[in-house]
Amino acid sequence: MKQRAPLTLAAVTAALAAATGLAFLTAPAATPADGTGRAAAARMPVERSVLVCPAPSSSDIAETTYTSLTPGKGGGDGTARLADKDGKAVLDLKEPGKPVAATASGAEAPALTGAAEGVLAPGWTAQQTTRVSAGQARGLLGLACTAPGTDFWFPGVSTAKGRQDYVHLTNPDDTVAEVAVKLHGPDGLLKDKPGTPDPVYDVAPRSTTKVSLAQLAPDSRLADATAHVTARSGRVGASVHVAEDGTGADWLPASAGPADTLVLPGIPADATSVRLVAFAPGEDDADLTVKLSGPTGPINPAGRERLHLKGGMTETLDLGDVTRGEAGSLLLAPADPKKAVPVVAALRVVRGTAAKQELAFVPASTPVGERATVADNRADDKATVLTLTASGADAKVRVTASPGTEGGQGAATEITLKGGTTRALTPPPAPSGGKGPYALTVETLSGGPVHAARTLTLPHDGIPMFTVQAFGDDRSTVSVPRAAEDPSILLR
Repeated sequence: MKQRAPLTLAAVTAALAAATGLAFLTAPAATPADGTGRAAAARMPVERSVLVCPAPSSSDIAETTYTSLTPGKGGGDGTARLADKDGKAVLDLKEPGKPVAATASGAEAPALTGAAEGVLAPGWTAQQTTRVSAGQARGLLGLACTAPGTDFWFPGVSTAKGRQDYVHLTNPDDTVAEVAVKLHGPDGLLKDKPGTPDPVYDVAPRSTTKVSLAQLAPDSRLADATAHVTARSGRVGASVHVAEDGTGADWLPASAGPADTLVLPGIPADATSVRLVAFAPGEDDADLTVKLSGPTGPINPAGRERLHLKGGMTETLDLGDVTRGEAGSLLLAPADPKKAVPVVAALRVVRGTAAKQELAFVPASTPVGERATVADNRADDKATVLTLTASGADAKVRVTASPGTEGGQGAATEITLKGGTTRALTPPPAPSGGKGPYALTVETLSGGPVHAARTLTLPHDGIPMFTVQAFGDDRSTVSVPRAAEDPSILLR
């Protein structure tokens, strides 16, 4: 039998890069972790990041701002570009720590795909913010461009009359992606007629496919449901565009999870209606406690402290004006820790009343982790609110504002959070002497997990147009195991 030569770290890294689309800087020799001579795991910066942004709007009067940033400082070579399907660049980032912006008008603004390499890859982020002043799709629609994946959960979708929900599937690669979309309502999975195959959508290379959820359930009008998107081959970015008669429009990002404990951060202080939509993907039922984290700690919403989820069925809980003047975050946890069941969840949030209402969505999010960034913040009076939640133990974070896209000096501050509390920064740190959108970066310095969200409000004609984006760990570094001892670990 022919003997194979041992894999080097470089060979393993190259193989992993080919499989995942990410490459890493060459790791230096790690310091031995113990007296055995075995090298300790090291964390290395990623060398390539991929993002996709769906087409922002079908409205002829839409105005979209794209903003991009890689946090940090330092020189070195790198590129970061978002382009349309024909390769025409829309955003070109030049160096870390300095955001760039571009604008587009009307319904012709395309979906974008792109990659960052070298020094611009670790923590690269991009945001699209669209303002539509009239029509059914009117509102402020915000979305962080996402990394492509293969599995997405969207609690909070609807096929009800007056709602138009479309899943946007964006393929960044050179091969066709095959994607399935399924709906789970209050009675379980919506099934086609017997003998009918499950619908599978082919998403062409470097293009976007829109799927109408109403067409998946032509005989059902579901006020609240959960969409499950899975790529059977290839990978896609997935987001749901929601337009609701009389209440506005926004993007519904995928929920974190499934997990047995969830945090939904950034419910505005003046929310007039908050509805929780949750789903337990497995066969087991879930019993959850529901708490609101505020400035003094978690409280139980009166009469709404518990939620029972039947396995495979979507459930809702009307929380009303739960925040009552103080921004907060919703905490979901198993009622019995010994019977923890993974779930996904999102909030439909409304501000304003009568004809002056506007909606947005707050899905469950992952913690900030080492570092997370949301771009396109505005320094206008009360336009930007940053919400920070320490869901467990006390924690300390650093909040950094980048310069504006038109210059200025960045700013930073450190904040200590008491466990179980939520703090709203109104305003958060902002650049001095600069103009244009800027980015906010949150870093966990010590303590327990921190969840964060940014609310952007740009009122129009008395309507509190707003959108909420959560911060999620930017995964700018990756753990490199002891490859010299067992390189197969990297390929599992």
